[in-house]
Amino acid sequence: MFKGSIVALITPFKDDQLDEGNYADLIQHHIQNGTNGIVPAGTTGESPTLSHNEHKKVIEIAVKECKGKIPVIAGTGSNSTEEAIELSKYAEKSKANGLLIVTPYYNKPTQEGLYQHYKKINDNVGIPIIIYNIPSRSVIDMSVETMSKLFELKNIIGVKDATGNLERVDQSIKFMGKEFLQLTGEDHNALEFNKRGGSGCISVTANVAAKMCAEFQSCSLNLNDNKNLTRANEINKLLSPLHKALFIESNPSPVKYAASLLKLSPPTVRLPLVEVMESTKKEVQKALEVAKLL
Repeated sequence: MFKGSIVALITPFKDDQLDEGNYADLIQHHIQNGTNGIVPAGTTGESPTLSHNEHKKVIEIAVKECKGKIPVIAGTGSNSTEEAIELSKYAEKSKANGLLIVTPYYNKPTQEGLYQHYKKINDNVGIPIIIYNIPSRSVIDMSVETMSKLFELKNIIGVKDATGNLERVDQSIKFMGKEFLQLTGEDHNALEFNKRGGSGCISVTANVAAKMCAEFQSCSLNLNDNKNLTRANEINKLLSPLHKALFIESNPSPVKYAASLLKLSPPTVRLPLVEVMESTKKEVQKALEVAKLL
């Protein structure tokens, strides 16, 4: 169910409030352009600055708009286990198809603390859970050994790996086999990630290149066909400058600016994030032109 191009969806704001109409339009844009799944309220969706009501609302809207056509993987993680459980229960009640739960940030739990955090969430819900391992933001790095213990639980099905370490794909297959779902959180390594046994990407770039990312994933997950390999390499080359440009400044400021150039949504972000500098704007625009999106 969870594979291919899954967008880590931006959250549009108008007058610093959630723009529900624009959010629904973005989801329809992705459905029409072949995106394989939606992640509301992830990092790219500015979850740290969403109120609890907004957090729940974007999950509701995503489920309503997707109507079962593509899966919704709700971002429900927190550094508070009880808060993560509350959001996860709400997402399940709202009929989300799965949960994306980030490793607890700031608290710096041990590997045992990580295990107990996810186990308690697992024990309180009945839908699939994807671990979100992103040491660059959460400081801690969940080991493959800890993931293998968690994989024994009923709801833990895989990982969104944002470590940037491709060796993790091989290690995870060795410990847990090919049944353990592996999705990259790094657009720039998605081709090699899939070659090694990954199943897709939870993508930032897909926000502004939905159709291209969907085609890229379709090809890169079927590399036995030489035509698919050639096309995957072509798209990867076109999108490579964009993957880089979207992280010149803190995500999602650059991708929101890119979305504004494509008339998808405004560039507005919430403090403490700010809109990108002029130098970044030029790089983002240039990258969109290289990808033939502008």
